[in-house]
Amino acid sequence: MAWEIIFMLVILKIPIVYIVLVIWWAIKAEPDPGEVAGVAVVVDTPAPGGAPRLRKPRRSRPRRPHTPGHGSGVTPAAQRGTVRS
Repeated sequence: MAWEIIFMLVILKIPIVYIVLVIWWAIKAEPDPGEVAGVAVVVDTPAPGGAPRLRKPRRSRPRRPHTPGHGSGVTPAAQRGTVRS
């Protein structure tokens, strides 16, 4: 049981320490002034009113059978032709 506790308290902390150090290094790093981006950026002005929004086509759902309202006096069993005994 002691080995499991040591594993949980010490060994599993190594990836966490690594991630913290990488994030700290990335925050502290300064970009080189001589580096130039390898990708050219083209900025186009959008047309007035913006681009038209595309809508997904709706899937039609199958219609459920319609049952009569409460005041019709016909029970669903009578509609199906079944009789209670």
